[in-house]
Amino acid sequence: MASRPPSHRKILVTSALPYANGPIHLGHLVEYIQTDIWVRFQKLRGHECHYVCADDAHGTPIMLRAQSEGITPEKLIARIGEDHRADFAEFLIGFDNYHSTHSDENRELASLIYTRLHDAGHIATRTITQAYDPVKEMFLPDRFIKGECPRCGAADQYGDSCEVCGATYSPIELKNAVSAISGAKPIEKESLHYFFKLAQFEQLLRNWTGAGHLQAEVANKLGEWFTDGLKEGDISRDAPYFGFEIPNAPGKYFYVWLDAPIGYMASFRNLCDRSGLDFDEYWKKGADTELYHFIGKDIIYFHALFWPAMLHGANFRMPTAINAHGFLTVNGQKMSKSRGTFIKARTYLDQLNPEYLRYYFAAKLSAGIDDLDLNLDDFQSRVNADLVGKVVNIASRCAGFISKRFHGVLAKTCAEPDLYDTFVRSGEEIAGLYEKREFGQAMREIMALADKANQYIDEKKPWALAKQEGMDQAVQDTCSVGLNLFRVLMTYLKPVLPRMAEQTERFLGIEPMTWVNLAEPLTDHTIRTYEPLMMRVDPSAVTAMQDASKENLEPTVTATAPSVLADNPLAPEISIDDFGKIDLRIARIVKAEHVDGADKLLHLTLDIGGETRSVFAGIKSAYKPEDLQDRLTVMVANLAPRKMKFGMSEGMVLAAGPGGKELFILNPDSGAQPGMRVK
Repeated sequence: MASRPPSHRKILVTSALPYANGPIHLGHLVEYIQTDIWVRFQKLRGHECHYVCADDAHGTPIMLRAQSEGITPEKLIARIGEDHRADFAEFLIGFDNYHSTHSDENRELASLIYTRLHDAGHIATRTITQAYDPVKEMFLPDRFIKGECPRCGAADQYGDSCEVCGATYSPIELKNAVSAISGAKPIEKESLHYFFKLAQFEQLLRNWTGAGHLQAEVANKLGEWFTDGLKEGDISRDAPYFGFEIPNAPGKYFYVWLDAPIGYMASFRNLCDRSGLDFDEYWKKGADTELYHFIGKDIIYFHALFWPAMLHGANFRMPTAINAHGFLTVNGQKMSKSRGTFIKARTYLDQLNPEYLRYYFAAKLSAGIDDLDLNLDDFQSRVNADLVGKVVNIASRCAGFISKRFHGVLAKTCAEPDLYDTFVRSGEEIAGLYEKREFGQAMREIMALADKANQYIDEKKPWALAKQEGMDQAVQDTCSVGLNLFRVLMTYLKPVLPRMAEQTERFLGIEPMTWVNLAEPLTDHTIRTYEPLMMRVDPSAVTAMQDASKENLEPTVTATAPSVLADNPLAPEISIDDFGKIDLRIARIVKAEHVDGADKLLHLTLDIGGETRSVFAGIKSAYKPEDLQDRLTVMVANLAPRKMKFGMSEGMVLAAGPGGKELFILNPDSGAQPGMRVK
C-alpha cells in the first residue's frame, strides 16, 4: 500500500550557533525546533542525516562579562554551555554533536581556511581608525559605544544603529559618545586590520545565489546588496580579545564572525573523530553529500555571501541550501520583559510540556521568512484542540475496549482497508511538505486525517455497539481500525512529537515507527494498557510562566521622587501588598507630540530600557513637547493598556502639583537609566 522508499541520501545539517553569553529563550527555539523537526523527518525517511551545532564562544562581550564576574572566559563559556545543552535536551533537540567554537578543531580549521585565503590573495591589510577606550586601553566594538543618534537625537543609542528611528551610522557620528565599558570619552586610534576581499567572488556569488540555494525573498534581498557593491569584511580584532590569534600576526585575533561559522565544520570534525565518519566526504569541493544551514533572517548577509565565498576560496564545498526564518513575537508584539513575554527556555520548561511548543511552532512555520507569533491564548486552544481533542482522543476512545474486552489483542484483519490505505497514501504528500519545510501545511493535513479518524469512530459508535448482544467483533474491528489510524498519524507527527511517539511505540508494543513500515496495518497484535499520552494545557501554568518571566528583569535601583501631601482628601487605604503590585520604571521621553483634538493630552513615546511604550499624558498645560524630549521621568509600567479615543495608552506617567502650569513630571536623579525600577 505504501510507495517505495526514497533513495538514500547523506545530509549534514546545522543551526546557527547560540552565543555563549546568556540563556536560551523562546525566540532562539524557533530555529532549533524547526531544524530538529526537519532532521528527524530525514532520519525517519531512512536517510543518513547528521545534525551538529556549537556554542559561539568568542568575542569582546564574553571577555568583559567574565571579567565582571571575576572568572576566566573559559569558565564562563563552560557554565553557559552546560545550561544550553540542558535546555536543548529537554526541548528534545536531537543534536548528533554539540561543541564549542573555543576548541582545538576550530582553531585548526580557522587557521587553515585563513592561510588558504591569504595564500590565494583573498586577504588585504590596511590601517584604520577606530574608537579607543583610554581607560580600559582597548578598541571599542560599535555596540560598546553609546551616545545621541546623529539623525533623531535620541539619547543612549549604540554606535551602529538607533533603536528609536532605525538609522544606521558609524560610531564617530554619534554625539556625546562615551564608552559603555568605562564611561570615558573614546579617542580615535589607528590599527592595522585584516580584510576578506569579498568582491573577488562577486560573479561566483551572483551565480550561486541565483541557482536555487536560497529562498526567493532572500535571493531578491541579496540582489540589492550586489547593486550597492560587495564590501570587504573586517576579519581581525586587536588584543585584548577572547578568541584565536591570527597566524603570523601577533596581537591580532580572528573576529568572531570568521571563526563562528567555521564552528559548523569543527563540530562535525569532532563528531567524525569520535564516530569514524569521513569529514572530507561532506566538506570537500565537489562533494555529492548535502549541506544545509538553518539561520535567522538577521544573519543572511554573512551566511549567504561571506560564508560561501570563504568556503570556495579555501577549496571547500559550498552549502546545498541556506534556510532562513523570521523572528518570534509573543501576543503580536516584540518579546517584552515587563509584560512577561520575554520567556527563557528554562522558565517555560519549569511550567509546560516542551512538546506543546514544538507542535505550536510546527503548526505556524512555513518555508518563508515571515515572523512567527506565539499567541498564548491560541497556543492553549490549538494544542488542546489538535493534540488532545483530535489525535490523543483516538487512542483513548479505542484502547480501553481492546484491553478490557479482547485482552489487548487487535482484530485479525483490517476491517477498513480502503480507509487505512487513504491514510498511508497521504504520507507522500505530507513527506513532501516536511521536505519543503512547509510544516504548518503538513500539520493541517495531519489534523484533517485525524478528523476523518474521529468521524469514523463517531459513525461506528463502539460504545453503543458494546452494549448490544453479538456485536463484539464489530467493536474489536472498529477500535482496531482506530488504533491503526492513530499509529499512522503518530508516525507523521513523530518528527514534531518524538517523546509522545516513543510513548505510542511502547503502548502499541511496536518497533520504532518509520514511513516505510506503515505498509501493513497491525493485525492480531497485542497492545499494552493505555496510559494518557498528553494532558490539556493548564492555563494556570501559562500564567505562572508569564509571572516568572516578569521576574527576569534587570536589577533595580533606588530613585527618590518628591512627595507632597495635597489638600485633596486621601483615597481609600491600600495595603503594602496592593502598593507592591505597582511597577514604577525610569523612562526616557524619546518623543513628545501634540494630540489633534485633545486639550490636555500629549502623546509620549517612552524608552523603558529595551522597549518603547506609547502613553497619552494629561500634562499639555504645563509642558511644550519640545521641552520634554530626552528628559527622564517615572512611569507605571504594568498598568493594563487602555484604548482611548486617540489610540492605545500603554502606561501612565507620574506627575504632581496643583494643576495648570504647576504640574511637574517626577524627574529622577540624572544617574538613573531607562528601565530601572523605582523603589
